[in-house]
Amino acid sequence: MEARNRPLKEWFPRISLGQIKLPRFQRHESWGTKQVEGLLQSVVSQLPAGSVLTLEVAGPEPFVSRYLPNVEVPNPERVTEHLLDGQQRLTALWKSLTDQYDDRFYFVNLEPDSDIDSDFTITGTNKYLKGGQIYPQWIHDPLAIWSRKLIPVNLLAPTSDSETRARTWAKEASNSSAEIQIELMDKINTLRNLFANFNIPFLSLPSTTKPAVALDVFIRLNTSGTPLAPFDIVVAQAEAATGESLHNRIAQLKSAVPELEKYSNIEEAILSIAALFLDKPPVRRTFLEPEFAAKLITNFSDLQRGIQRAIAILEEERIYSEKTLPTEIAFHVVAAIWAKHPVKLDNEGNLRIISKEYLWKGFLTNRYEKTGSTRALADLKQITQYFSDNDKSKVEIFDERFYPLPDESTLILAGWPARSDRLARAILALSLRTGAYDFADGSEISLRNHESRELHHLFPKNFISDQPASLINRALNCAYISQPTNRTISDKGPQLYLYDRVEASTLGETEVKKRVESHLIPYSEFMGKDYGSFLTSRSEIISSSIATLFKAFEGKVG
Repeated sequence: MEARNRPLKEWFPRISLGQIKLPRFQRHESWGTKQVEGLLQSVVSQLPAGSVLTLEVAGPEPFVSRYLPNVEVPNPERVTEHLLDGQQRLTALWKSLTDQYDDRFYFVNLEPDSDIDSDFTITGTNKYLKGGQIYPQWIHDPLAIWSRKLIPVNLLAPTSDSETRARTWAKEASNSSAEIQIELMDKINTLRNLFANFNIPFLSLPSTTKPAVALDVFIRLNTSGTPLAPFDIVVAQAEAATGESLHNRIAQLKSAVPELEKYSNIEEAILSIAALFLDKPPVRRTFLEPEFAAKLITNFSDLQRGIQRAIAILEEERIYSEKTLPTEIAFHVVAAIWAKHPVKLDNEGNLRIISKEYLWKGFLTNRYEKTGSTRALADLKQITQYFSDNDKSKVEIFDERFYPLPDESTLILAGWPARSDRLARAILALSLRTGAYDFADGSEISLRNHESRELHHLFPKNFISDQPASLINRALNCAYISQPTNRTISDKGPQLYLYDRVEASTLGETEVKKRVESHLIPYSEFMGKDYGSFLTSRSEIISSSIATLFKAFEGKVG
């Protein structure tokens, strides 16, 4: 490895001609405004901005590659380098100096700043598109810009066209005053020299470096100061091992199974499900194993099939998004099981019942509150065996001695579903399983309308203001109803609101009662004023519903 110096005026031509490219496994642009301004400030203050890492390319490119963001190369030349580290810095310099940011315009402020030991200060302003024009409009007016003692950064790029634009801008900003124009060009040329000669040192790996070695260097560099996420490392390893882009596979997955994004972070989900599929715990250590990435690519179609089947099962249970999914771990296990077993007909029916029974046990017990990854792998293996030999006694999660279903007192203590409380969401999910008709419009919850539903306090906060907040924000005091209905109810008490509904419904109280009870809500207690009695009664109904649910699973497998 050789250390070299290279000024910005030599980096820019290489980038613009396509001689420098990014391996496709590199993360995409991630810097924000403060980081960009900090880098530009380093340039005008002549402070170091760190070194970058390249891999020389002497023949065919060792990795599938792409150009830096917003770099258009009409007539590309032969690629001579792959940029392994330093993408964010070079991208920030390229986009700011060529005005490629959609939402920000950068300037050099010539007014002194006592807090910065520099003659120049970097500043910026937000810009936006309206009616086909970019605002604020003053950023297009050289006179208005110079009145603020600002010089646009996009006049300082080390390119010939930037120099030409700088002269035109100075003439317009000076209002044709030769004296002011000369002053402006002196300042602009000083700044142009600072940028053109700004040194960005780099370490260069020779073209003889094996791709695996270059990849290892890349990973090591990116797991120190600004750590790569496991997914980023897997992307790199997959590309090196198979030549395929995991990003492309993920894009295909999103297209084939768009519902997945509603339940889980796709990148995290695919890693976890792949690990379980390979009989490994879904933890970082597994994701970084040398063979993991290649096996993920090899088995991707099976994983996609498993995800599709798992989502279909969740939808059958009327769980349509992360908002009502008690735990992602159980979802990942079911997806891995179906990825392993492309079953049909009777066997498929058995596995569907087993999957549902397992899901609800995972939702309603504390199985995954500790060492979830280890237990997920154990459950996968045990349920797979249960599917083969029909011996339920060997599945630990089904053992009532260790993982009992919640009793009525436990149900009453469950918190508010929006706070990622596992049992609270399980109660909410159970209340939707039987249809959960909207109180006002009578619509049954479905895949089509679930996104318009909101969490509603059955006994509103103002109605039971004498109760502590912890007792008000309970799962048993929650229903999932449409947004218009929720807003209409507002802080009305149950008696008043339901009376209004009875009066408004042509079908009378019988219909309103049916809608309320479809959420596993005790109608009589809901119409009363005793909040404690309501919680007790609803806990009994939920508990009975849980017992009925698991009793239905008994005897169906075989």
